[in-house]
Amino acid sequence: MARKGDRSPKVIQGDKKHAWSLGTLHVGFLTWLRDRNYAEATIHQRRRHLNDLIVWAEERSITRPTELTRHMLERYQRHLATRPSARTNKPASYRQQFLQLCSVRAWFRYLLRQQQILHNPAAELELPKLGSPLPRHILTASQADDVLRQTDLLSPLGLRDRAILETFYSTGIRRAELVHLHVYDVDVERGVLAIRQGKGRKDRMVPIGRR
Repeated sequence: MARKGDRSPKVIQGDKKHAWSLGTLHVGFLTWLRDRNYAEATIHQRRRHLNDLIVWAEERSITRPTELTRHMLERYQRHLATRPSARTNKPASYRQQFLQLCSVRAWFRYLLRQQQILHNPAAELELPKLGSPLPRHILTASQADDVLRQTDLLSPLGLRDRAILETFYSTGIRRAELVHLHVYDVDVERGVLAIRQGKGRKDRMVPIGRR
């Protein structure tokens, strides 16, 4: 049961009786992404973003992609920019708007390639411009050492936590990349760590310290 005040969009399953419906074409897009080995995180994000668009469209009696004109997509874009978040009660950040509109554009490119639409109404949507802010809080070397010293090296869990923190600190890899590491990915002699299927599903080698 959804919690009171939860504005999460309902999950769109698709209707096999209506092959041209937004829901069915949305499910087909997710299958297409999975068949092309897109990361599950990407597929989950696309699903969530497109669910939001489809619910918004159906509330306005729009059920087919041909009814989502450029004008309607611009209305949806304004909706994203002004709708208050259930969590913060503030409009979505520029980054969140950017990501959601990127999902919309990707879906319409797919629909055009699949000849489900004759032209792409999302092609000329202007995405929010994003800056490149620097991290606000960066630990000094002594602060990083303080964090590392919090682990209990006399317990197995403490040793594990220390290894995780040291790996993050030494390599700068992503959380999802660390989760998929194996012991054999570490080449102690060469001082490198193998990252398999990292960002963009690409493998790479990164240096890792001996500490």
